[in-house]
Amino acid sequence: MPKLAQTDTAISGAHGGVRVWDPLVRIFHWSLVASFATAWFTSSGRSDFHQWVGLVAAALIAFRIIWGFAGPHYARFAQFIRSPRTTLTYLFDILKGHEARYIGHNPAGGMMVLALLTAIAGTTATGWLMTTDRWYGDDTMQITHSVFAYGTVLLIVSHVSGVILASYRHKENLVKAMVTGKKKAPEAGDVG
Repeated sequence: MPKLAQTDTAISGAHGGVRVWDPLVRIFHWSLVASFATAWFTSSGRSDFHQWVGLVAAALIAFRIIWGFAGPHYARFAQFIRSPRTTLTYLFDILKGHEARYIGHNPAGGMMVLALLTAIAGTTATGWLMTTDRWYGDDTMQITHSVFAYGTVLLIVSHVSGVILASYRHKENLVKAMVTGKKKAPEAGDVG
């Protein structure tokens, strides 16, 4: 497990926090929340508004993929995507009640990012396909779109549960961190 790097403690703020989430990651996150929620609540019928919101979500996903390679340290996939073994070990550590605190995404959070990006990309892709001549009115595509959408909702519930658990266990408000960009200062044993 990589321990906290010197540079992580160097960017600690005056109030003991550390800047983790850059403004574009935070704007992306809350914009995607808003677009998915809006799409969900406008899903009855095939309104133009629902389709436009889906296109916004698709554009956000495209941005996040680019930012996952070109963004700052904590935004990069290479920083938070861990091996399946590391992720499983982390999940077992949660069950045992002694998981490490990560400054960026923990291994479970990193996998959740990938799962949510994939699920929402699938939802937007199948939604767009339903507007094409080939798939318009096709029941199979409608079912596939619904499976992706409901799967995304299950992932969101799991994500929010994980955020609540990690916030409780590590005594920090992760929702606030995604608003301010700052997490509590690194301590001994934290993973960078």
